[in-house]
Amino acid sequence: MSKKIFFSVEYDFQASPQLLYQYLSTPSGLSEWFADNVNSRGEKFHFIWDDTEEQANLISKKSNERIRFQWDNGEEEDGDYYFEFKIEVDEITKDVSLVISDYADEDEMDESVLLWDSLISDLKQVLGSA
Repeated sequence: MSKKIFFSVEYDFQASPQLLYQYLSTPSGLSEWFADNVNSRGEKFHFIWDDTEEQANLISKKSNERIRFQWDNGEEEDGDYYFEFKIEVDEITKDVSLVISDYADEDEMDESVLLWDSLISDLKQVLGSA
């Protein structure tokens, strides 16, 4: 089994932090670009793609700034791994960027970054920010 590595990728957006946050933090918003369907009960989110369903716990959030999820796949060693969406606004230019932090197996790093690239491309289309 290969070692998991932490990585971050940053994307520029032409959208307000408030609007962007809605697409990162709500089941309806996440269903538009991240998964085929998303349901939540409290802090537990269910992500559905075709025949696959994954659960994640919302472990921290700050409105219009960041949200962090942790996959709940029952494996104890995965307890330290999470993925996070962080919205940053440049104080001078007011440019908005989204920083995604995640973990990937050492040998799957390139695929993970490409997956995020594709997902963010979908999100930008939904927001009209492409």
